[in-house]
Amino acid sequence: MSLANAKAVTTLTASDVDRAKAFWTEKLGLKMAANQVDPAGITLEAGAGTEIFIYNSGAPKATNTVVSFKVDDVLTTVKELKEKGVEFESYDMEEIKTDENNIATWEEKYQAAWFKDSEGNIICVGNV
Repeated sequence: MSLANAKAVTTLTASDVDRAKAFWTEKLGLKMAANQVDPAGITLEAGAGTEIFIYNSGAPKATNTVVSFKVDDVLTTVKELKEKGVEFESYDMEEIKTDENNIATWEEKYQAAWFKDSEGNIICVGNV
């Protein structure tokens, strides 16, 4: 069986699943999936049939971006999320420098911005 056509689901850890559920549903606007199969976690529906599973396994250990949302307008998305209380990261590294809106731009057309969820997972919104 090839995985080329298989649906992929992102799995994240949380030290408080209820707190994570509130963040992802109230601040980010995702909906709970109808197929809740694991009582130790939650499944959220994202765009294009994708899902995010969050389970209780302590604080996240990843120091990299764990979920990226592809959006058409990064600045509008950042502003909308900031209005809901999402705090974006600022970076000033050789390869990533964010501007006053917390957005990094490459080749004058590619943009991305990062924030952490309630559990410390690094999330990205970008047009790449």
